[in-house]
Amino acid sequence: MSPATRAVVGTDRLAALRAATAGLQPPFAVVDLDAFDANAAALTARAAPGTTIRLASKSVRCRALTDRALARPGFAGVLALTLPEATWLAADPSSGIDDVVVGYPSVDTTAIAALAADPALAARVTLMVDSVESLDVVEAAAGRSPAAPVKVCLDLDAALELLGGRVHLGPLRSPVRTPAQAVALARAVLARPWLHLDGLMAYEGQIAGTADAAGPRLRQAAVRAMQRASARELAERRAAVVEAVSALAPLRFVNGGGTGSVEQTSAEPAVTEVAAGSGLYAPALFDSYRRFRARPAAYFVQPVVRRPAARVVTALGGGWVASGPPGPDRQPVVAWPPGLRFSPWEGAGEAQTPLLGSPAAQVRLGQHIWFRHAKAGELCERVGELHLVAGEDLVGAVPTYRGEGRAFL
Repeated sequence: MSPATRAVVGTDRLAALRAATAGLQPPFAVVDLDAFDANAAALTARAAPGTTIRLASKSVRCRALTDRALARPGFAGVLALTLPEATWLAADPSSGIDDVVVGYPSVDTTAIAALAADPALAARVTLMVDSVESLDVVEAAAGRSPAAPVKVCLDLDAALELLGGRVHLGPLRSPVRTPAQAVALARAVLARPWLHLDGLMAYEGQIAGTADAAGPRLRQAAVRAMQRASARELAERRAAVVEAVSALAPLRFVNGGGTGSVEQTSAEPAVTEVAAGSGLYAPALFDSYRRFRARPAAYFVQPVVRRPAARVVTALGGGWVASGPPGPDRQPVVAWPPGLRFSPWEGAGEAQTPLLGSPAAQVRLGQHIWFRHAKAGELCERVGELHLVAGEDLVGAVPTYRGEGRAFL
């Protein structure tokens, strides 16, 4: 079953969103604050008691909405994509963002040197490391006498490996998999007094980021079986790693999971927090998860500019395609008017997007077509602002990272 057929967007809610934004000239992007807040509440409700949600900022890419989520009980801290993004978010103490973990190792020596030279910033930002080579990069940039110790987090590979490692099911992330490997890296950190071992992270993308209700039934069954096996293996291995590393030094946090695995990951006693962000916008890829249903909160809108045939209308642009393995599930989904589909010869295009189907006969030139992006934060790389609707009212607009002149990755 495709994401388009699984999407649940209330007709009345879409009518209210369309009415509130009728005076805007497309292209533009909209966030439904009612749905955003409901999704935030659902994320914290899914988490085990005592487990907080660390906000994955790459999935939001808007400081105003990051602040809105972090103001809610149950959210604490940010997981940033890059070190420049992390230092930008944490640079203003009045923002309230004082705990940012960089989700990926950084080789930006200029940014590392700036972090090490600023004690206040170094106290608020934690770097990711997954090898002695990563530590060497940090040391070369920060020096052995930084203004304050540089905090680091160990990245544990969370993929499921079978047949002696010949089959790797999950993201290709860290070379650290076993307790012995994690202990060796932790010892290397502790041997450098200018570093501080702060936490441990393990992201199980094969569970949190893989839909289990998409495609043929046989595929769905295979994905679910893989996820069950992976969850069992990882829970045991993660607990062993945390125990082994904690015997050397206390860990402030143990991070895992994502929007798609909040309940499962937070149930592990070794995990103290779960990273999530995509669930706030509820992009189209999340329509094919069994365990939860989020309310679509983010849209982009394009105008109809052509009518090539009686049952065809063409929207201007629309080719806002998501990253990942190329395929139909990376294309946007038409939210309104319902019943329109992409041309198999053009799909969602850079300059134009033909839309086929009987509803096209009722669509007029200039009418707004509402789309949902397949992924979350990538939408914000296309627009400078997000228009906000609360209830039935357009209540304002807030800048995206791009709107603030920032493009981190």
